[in-house]
Amino acid sequence: MLPLRDNVPTRRFPVVTVAIIAINFGVWILYQLPHLDRSILDSGYFPCEPVHDCIAPGNPWWLDAFTAMFMHGGWEHILGNMLFLWIFGNNVEDTLGRPRFVAFYLVGGLFATLSQTIVTLQAGSAASAEIPNVGASGAIAAVLGAYIVLFPGGRVFTWVIPFFFFELPALLFLGFWFLLQLFLGSQSFVAPEATGGVAFFAHIGGFVFGLLAIRIFSAGRPTPVRPAY
Repeated sequence: MLPLRDNVPTRRFPVVTVAIIAINFGVWILYQLPHLDRSILDSGYFPCEPVHDCIAPGNPWWLDAFTAMFMHGGWEHILGNMLFLWIFGNNVEDTLGRPRFVAFYLVGGLFATLSQTIVTLQAGSAASAEIPNVGASGAIAAVLGAYIVLFPGGRVFTWVIPFFFFELPALLFLGFWFLLQLFLGSQSFVAPEATGGVAFFAHIGGFVFGLLAIRIFSAGRPTPVRPAY
């Protein structure tokens, strides 16, 4: 189920959202593709690093936690993430303004990484703590949580693969997405090999951060644009 567009207009062009998308594609094409496995080892984030249970190659763990937000594991990974960021990020940026959106995105991504780290260290195996985490999805999950709060009346034109197209309430679309993360996150404890090593608790943590923090970040900003019906 993929979002294609929403019905919430913006006041101005989303410069920051486009810049983040461009940076992600730049990192993917210029840095990662030539040496994909090496790039993930060098600049991915290992949950075991902060507690010194492993020695990972590359940068200090706190720098890896930042760089990993701009890295991906494959074309499907980056294309899906950037699609979600484009559709939902432009409206959140429009409400917050550019400087606040940058701060919200980065803090949300770091909180998502923290959430995944805590769950992995407390409930995961030693081997799972040594799997590098990469991807923008934790930060984007924060954007999705913020979108629900800011635009509860929004609607999302959705492609249900392979042949169906629906316009769904954003609350339903993003609510289903969040419930799916909860379900798959719980399954990752039962059968981690079946969930492909995806950092579902980064998605969950990022989304919750967005729900709870967006009112703080948007304080004093103009009222969000109403959806177009």
